[in-house]
Amino acid sequence: MAKKPAAAATTITVEQIGSPIRREGKQRQTLIGLKLNKLHRTSTLEDTPSVRGMIEKVKHLVRVVDGQ
Repeated sequence: MAKKPAAAATTITVEQIGSPIRREGKQRQTLIGLKLNKLHRTSTLEDTPSVRGMIEKVKHLVRVVDGQ
């Protein structure tokens, strides 16, 4: 059988705009999971439901730079 060509993985870029100081530990860990740890850092990640859920949990600390 012929293999289907791999679909181009869509990406999403997020920027940290809020400080994790005085935040719950889970929110700090979520930022680390998004590869963010300092203000104004950006991270390009694969656009998956799990990444979208992580962004939703810390939406007050991050900004989606591009992507839907």
